[in-house]
Amino acid sequence: MRKRFSIFQKGSGISPYIWSVFSILPFYFIFQSSSTTEVIIGFILTILFFVAYRFAFISNKWPVYLWTCLLIAISITMTILFHFIYFAFYIAYYNGKIKNKIAFIVLYIIHLIATTVAININVVMRDELFLQQIPFVVIIWIAVILLPFNLYNKRKQDQLEEQLDVANKRISELIIQEERQRIARDLHDTLGQKLSLIGLKSDLARKVLNKNPEQAKSELKDVQQTARTALNEVRQMVSQMRGIRLKEEFIRIRQILDAAEIELKLEHDLPLKNNSLFLENILSMCLKEAVTNVVKHSKATICHIKLEQLGDEIRVTIKDDGIGMMEENDIVKGSGLLGMKERLEFVNGLMEIEGDNGTTIIIKVPKMVNQREQEEHV
Repeated sequence: MRKRFSIFQKGSGISPYIWSVFSILPFYFIFQSSSTTEVIIGFILTILFFVAYRFAFISNKWPVYLWTCLLIAISITMTILFHFIYFAFYIAYYNGKIKNKIAFIVLYIIHLIATTVAININVVMRDELFLQQIPFVVIIWIAVILLPFNLYNKRKQDQLEEQLDVANKRISELIIQEERQRIARDLHDTLGQKLSLIGLKSDLARKVLNKNPEQAKSELKDVQQTARTALNEVRQMVSQMRGIRLKEEFIRIRQILDAAEIELKLEHDLPLKNNSLFLENILSMCLKEAVTNVVKHSKATICHIKLEQLGDEIRVTIKDDGIGMMEENDIVKGSGLLGMKERLEFVNGLMEIEGDNGTTIIIKVPKMVNQREQEEHV
């Protein structure tokens, strides 16, 4: 199948056609002049304008001032001689593309003043051709005021979005790296020690097999038990890697509190709307740590847990009727609170702790929308 030839880029909309009309339009105004000399001057100025416009886009530093001032001078001349104001739109568009803030402001002011003066001159002269264009002249003047700032801010926003994308990718890489390190530590702490123990006991059983069969039998039983323990720990690790939903965590919390003879009063807004599994894992780990503290340290009889979705924020409140925080240093020392704080900081979350009339822990985290789910809803 043959590809169709296209002059303009796909997805560019009607903007190329608008620019094409603006490019042809000056010749209409030039031919309104009865003088051959003025027509030639108009042709030269128009060609010079587009050449300078091209060089302005590819220039940097001080040539930016040179080319822009030349463009403004041509625009004023065309406005006064031929009542053609529309080159000001080209310059306004170019000004919005200037990267240097000082150059942008200086050239913006110069262009705005020059265009305003040129318009006023034509109004005072009361030229019929110019007065017929007054609605379009007003539109161009408004564009000279607003268009550069819109384009400048849009470019800044695009730059910030690119930087944000780079930062998000870096964070993703750090998450992967941290997860690998955690898995390596867990494997070393679980399988490494267990396998070393299995190896030592196997060697011992082999050495005493003929001399003391009963001892060898005992050592082999230890090997079997150690292997089973290692297998259970590996299964537990794999289960944790798969991620835990809050709904599942609430079931485990209820089982733990029931075993500790602590009454659970639970309020929640599950399921969470348009939220990531990663954030649920963070909240699940924090909930597990908080409930573990209630069971171990609070001496409570009732534990209240409330999960709320408030706009772009998720709030979890864990409150017990126990003895409360004995010392302010408890927040810093152990009890898993430091680990909870570090996890929440990773997702821009906050944790507040109150130690009066029991202990109240308030967790606040911003929603993290799952990108895949977000794309499916678009």
